[in-house]
Amino acid sequence: MIGTKGTLTHYRTQVHNVPLLYCPVCQRMEVHYKVENEYEILAEYAHGDGESEIDFQDYILEDDAEIFANCVSIESDDKLESVRNQIDLSLDLLAVAKQMGDKRWQLELKRRLAVMSQKLEKIQQNSNGKA
Repeated sequence: MIGTKGTLTHYRTQVHNVPLLYCPVCQRMEVHYKVENEYEILAEYAHGDGESEIDFQDYILEDDAEIFANCVSIESDDKLESVRNQIDLSLDLLAVAKQMGDKRWQLELKRRLAVMSQKLEKIQQNSNGKA
């Protein structure tokens, strides 16, 4: 999972700068577990007060480095670098899975690598088209 920040909508209230965990393969996104309770409380209060927008960072004093310390990587503006990091990590894990003889894990990692390779190719095509 990649650590990132984003905007979530809770009923009609948009909560900005919420720490999120994102899987680039399956596209799953969830509130980071370290701030999940705080997010739910803040979103409910903001909705109850009729706020249309709030900034999570204004109310929660968590350090980004500490929140995202357990993430494989943190999303940056450089999508190419993020995808390459994910591919490198998956290749490392594939080597471990092969050493362990875990065929199921190997298959999952190969699927992940196929998806990430497609993403890499798409990003490279888009960046070449802009040049």
